[in-house]
Amino acid sequence: MASEKQTRITWLGHSTVLIQTAKGTHILIDPFIEQNPKYPKGFELPSKIHYILLTHGHGDHISDVVPVAKRHGATVVAIYELADYVAGQGVEKTIGMNLGGTVQLDDATATMVDAKHSSSAQDKNGTHYVGIAAGYVIAAPGGPTIYHAGDTSVFGDMRLIGELYQPEIALLPMGGHYTMGPKEGAVAARYVGAKTILPIHFGTFPPLTGTPAELATLLGSGVQVVQWNPGDTF
Repeated sequence: MASEKQTRITWLGHSTVLIQTAKGTHILIDPFIEQNPKYPKGFELPSKIHYILLTHGHGDHISDVVPVAKRHGATVVAIYELADYVAGQGVEKTIGMNLGGTVQLDDATATMVDAKHSSSAQDKNGTHYVGIAAGYVIAAPGGPTIYHAGDTSVFGDMRLIGELYQPEIALLPMGGHYTMGPKEGAVAARYVGAKTILPIHFGTFPPLTGTPAELATLLGSGVQVVQWNPGDTF
């Protein structure tokens, strides 16, 4: 008998995404909440967040990792240097990994893949090297394979991500300026091969001018570009 439960992906503005697997594992990616102008008003995270995945160290991706991890009992997964950094900030449970590695997150797996972007963390002691930027491919039984690209430009080896992991859903940054925009995103979507694109990292701040509508025009039929708003669940 098929379960009525299915994978749920909720966009919380910018690159912050909450994934719930069919079995109920809660995975939060890049928690940017308190200072996020697009965080959905009144949205409450589940009482238990099992895992937090960090793509890189910039403040608009990790600013709330410590309070969320403490409040919700989460284990933080990140590239080795960033995992070490957040442990030093007071996160009790961390898993440090690196590009090409896969970790088991209860019923799900997360594979760390390449991204093209800078990565550093700022605090009262200055700017710190925290490894390099990454993306994740997340898979769980009975659900689609999901690619969260993190902050990135388009790059040719996205074809490898498509070949190796065959993601059905791709969360791609769309705003431009700090990441790729729609023109590059259309190429990225073709390289990765996902038939469903969930746009992220657009509209949060004035420089992020790229839109999902532009991407949809460039991709044409055959690929669904989901027009969603912060707080929406796919």
